[in-house]
Amino acid sequence: MIARAHAAALALAFAAVSCRPAVAPPKPGDPLAGLSPAERDSFDRGRVVFDSVFTPATGLGPLFNAERCAECHEDPVPGGTGDEIERHATAFHPETPPPGRACNELADSGGPVFELRVTPALKAALGIDSEPVPRSATAIGRRTTPIIFGFGLLDAVPDSVILSYADPDDRDHDGISGRPNRNFDGRIGRFGRKALVPTLREFNAGALSAEQGITTPEVPDEQTVAGRPLPAGTDPAPDPELSQAQVDLLDAFVRFLAPPAPLKETPEAHEGRETFGKIGCTGCHIPTLRTGDSPVPALRHREVAAYTDLLLHDMGADLADICLGLATPAEFRTEPLMGLHLRSKFLHDGRAASPDQAITLHGGEGATARDRFLHLAPPERAALVAFLKTL
Repeated sequence: MIARAHAAALALAFAAVSCRPAVAPPKPGDPLAGLSPAERDSFDRGRVVFDSVFTPATGLGPLFNAERCAECHEDPVPGGTGDEIERHATAFHPETPPPGRACNELADSGGPVFELRVTPALKAALGIDSEPVPRSATAIGRRTTPIIFGFGLLDAVPDSVILSYADPDDRDHDGISGRPNRNFDGRIGRFGRKALVPTLREFNAGALSAEQGITTPEVPDEQTVAGRPLPAGTDPAPDPELSQAQVDLLDAFVRFLAPPAPLKETPEAHEGRETFGKIGCTGCHIPTLRTGDSPVPALRHREVAAYTDLLLHDMGADLADICLGLATPAEFRTEPLMGLHLRSKFLHDGRAASPDQAITLHGGEGATARDRFLHLAPPERAALVAFLKTL
């Protein structure tokens, strides 16, 4: 009787669980689950700021790459990727003796982002169509627009987690020697293709300045043109051009964007997942990271399937372009693979048209995994690519 009653209780419990409505996976552009009403309100109002079109009268430029955040982050929805390619330039001098720095971000010449567009007033004053790159630059880097879904979770990953994957001296002799980049004040970086920016808030404020020429209380100074002050009359909007309240709302929108839900995994893709680990891709593309403490419960102690270690890795001479902070020209942060199925161009500069082409272009620390991929039987290669297309 007791056993029968226990079985009946289990059956009822199972029935209760099975009758609960399934939680639909987030669609691109959806907010994180579990936000408070106030946080959701900030997310919705922040989307308006993200979609806002700026003009010279409201602060655009005079140097800029886009008139609104969603102009670049547009596909498939605001927060996604875009077809724009922007231009960065730096000067790398590895022979510089200590205490000097090998990397010169060309800040005194307007770098490292050299905007591709100018307002009519600046063109009339200087006769230029874009910001000139100085002759002192040793490399020009092309950059695609990153998908920013789930970036709030990456921001909440503790530095200790990132450092736990670092192996700068390759002590385990696996050919992978990731190391953190550090901001100029010594803090560990994580955002940007070279992982220079430590926090999402700085990443967002920096983008307003570098991509749109918008000043904020956090980045209050106007840009220069090749290091020279803006000509009189070319910047009519008073500074700061975006209020602190607007910056906070924009930050909330980006911070609360949910990571993209992976696509349903087929048997072929499941096999490819196993192969992805077997050939060593997970040595850099760590499948999951765990967040730490956060004032936002929706970001606190959560796993995010980011497929990155947020560390710098040498990717070989063929991919090398600019330096940045401690990152040498050949070093790049491991690209997060979440949302890969939403992309049509791959690698930092978009040179690869498919995930398998991106793999074949890996060099340096990625060469061993690349060679193992190339030596797979065609069905195994196809399965691995099928897995990547679910992320």
